[in-house]
Amino acid sequence: MEIIADYGRCEGHGLCVDQAPDVFDLDDAGDLVHHFEGVDVPADLEATARRAVDACPVAALRQG
Repeated sequence: MEIIADYGRCEGHGLCVDQAPDVFDLDDAGDLVHHFEGVDVPADLEATARRAVDACPVAALRQG
């Protein structure tokens, strides 16, 4: 499963990080870091990645 991030839409709320800290992070500037950009999220992290997509208040994440 691939998760696609719209970095222009992201406002740095960090709810994705709360839900899936092994998939997402915020850097020192508050910008989104997607650890699996362009590749499939490992199977053992898919459930938390889906929760992160659902938690994003500005729909900056979507399942690809």
